[in-house]
Amino acid sequence: MKTTAASIAYLSLPKQNGLARGIREYFILMKPRVMMLAVFTALVGMMIAPVHPDVVSGIIGMFAIASGAGAAGALNMWYDADIDAVMSRTAMRPIPRGRISRGGALIFGLALAGSSVVALAMARNLVSAGLLAFAIFFYVAVYTAWLKRLTPQNIVIGGAAGALPPVIGWAAATGSIGLEPLVLFSIIFLWTPPHFWALSLNRVDEYRRAGVPMLPVAAGRETTTRQILVYSVLLFATSFLPWLLGYAGNIYAVIALAYGAIFVVYAFRLLRSKDTDRKAPQHLFAFSIPYLFLLFAALLAGDRSAQMPFLPARVASTFADAAAIEHLSYDLRTALCSVRVITREL
Repeated sequence: MKTTAASIAYLSLPKQNGLARGIREYFILMKPRVMMLAVFTALVGMMIAPVHPDVVSGIIGMFAIASGAGAAGALNMWYDADIDAVMSRTAMRPIPRGRISRGGALIFGLALAGSSVVALAMARNLVSAGLLAFAIFFYVAVYTAWLKRLTPQNIVIGGAAGALPPVIGWAAATGSIGLEPLVLFSIIFLWTPPHFWALSLNRVDEYRRAGVPMLPVAAGRETTTRQILVYSVLLFATSFLPWLLGYAGNIYAVIALAYGAIFVVYAFRLLRSKDTDRKAPQHLFAFSIPYLFLLFAALLAGDRSAQMPFLPARVASTFADAAAIEHLSYDLRTALCSVRVITREL
């Protein structure tokens, strides 16, 4: 009996491990880090909405949005398998490694996309489901299959798909689209080019070998770094709109000022860097990820109950409170000190 039990345990172990490995590979196929960012920004869009869904339908809605983002990632990997195979950054993805077939990835992505849109429609509303379907279509058909291999502006136009999650989250809560989520859309839209171009600057040879005309490949480093600075300045200015429009508190304003200024400083340092400098692009890329998370997290911080929807009232209510002025002044001085420390490295 002992021998039989040991044999069964031994034979079943590889099957369990194989199943676990298969689940893991399909999870990687969904681009979990990109999916996490989409889910978080969608959650912020849902939370700042004037009305909130009930807990059950809200959770189902968020799972549907996560599944939709994962479906877009899977379909992107399905279509870009040939590119992924020749780039060191992506060569270890499931399809190039032979862990998942292209056909299997296509079926998985389509099934996940369809089920996520249906689930969101049933749990919340048709507006948010339609936006989710459009985001998946735009990312896969417009960006991945068309723009990515056609134009150096691929990431600029294609970035619209990645900027839609807060709009989808807002629509899931309200059934409509408002100015607030469109501002959040603009922030992510302007953040995307500096983020991806900073990454691609150190991978020009790989993109050239793969036949992808990213801006550094098509226009060179100088043009790319200049464009990065332009988008960074526009991002810095746009990031204040949630505070000016009255749906973000002073904590958000401080975060937008401090980290936005640092973002611009990194972009300026990149513009002045030499062609052989690989650290400057790495620093900007590494900083851009927590920057966006912190900016959106700050939207949820602080008491927004006293905020007014219009700029004059918002400004008046902010500076009418002497304690708020003192606290904000201290935070601004701290932020400016951080910027000066980084500026010394220029």
